[in-house]
Amino acid sequence: MSFLPIDRVHGDHLVDRKAVAPLPRGVALVPPSVIVAATGTRIETVSYRMWLGRPVAEATTARGTRLFDARTGALLPAPTAAQAQAVARAAWRSNDHPSVNVELIDRASPEYRGTLPAWRVTFADPDSTRIFVAADTGRIAAVRTGTWRLYDFFWSLHIMDWKNHEDFNTPWLLGFALGGLGLWLGGAVLLCMRWPKRRRSSASG
Repeated sequence: MSFLPIDRVHGDHLVDRKAVAPLPRGVALVPPSVIVAATGTRIETVSYRMWLGRPVAEATTARGTRLFDARTGALLPAPTAAQAQAVARAAWRSNDHPSVNVELIDRASPEYRGTLPAWRVTFADPDSTRIFVAADTGRIAAVRTGTWRLYDFFWSLHIMDWKNHEDFNTPWLLGFALGGLGLWLGGAVLLCMRWPKRRRSSASG
């Protein structure tokens, strides 16, 4: 796996995850108190950023994370399929412009175990690139490419978790680890048992 550049595994050559414009100067943003009043519940964090050409406030509460218009404080609808596609295309680095397919997913899989639900934007490029956009924040949550899938396959073999590709404590892995330890201990015992005999044989000769 070390032969695969980690940047290529992450898909950084195809997708710019940080493709977000800075907040323009002079834009009047509503204070967090307005967002608190709009949610009607306790807010854990509020952050301001640009999203698809407009300033938004991202508020996290015990109920989840939602987007608000940063200029008015109004609650924004959840990101749509068209907006998820726009986010993915804005981050696309290649000069090619392949067609895409957008699908809402609500189940975790070996390929994606992030925030759900999420929009899966699949590009018709040679790498079968998939960009996962969180359905609550509109942020890019994950990027998957052919190189990532190859890396993930060998990773699942390495940790012997062929289902979820993330468990380090599978019975298979523990069994092989204990078996390897047992073989090492057995070899060490046999070596200790045979070593004095060789020394006595050398002394008698």
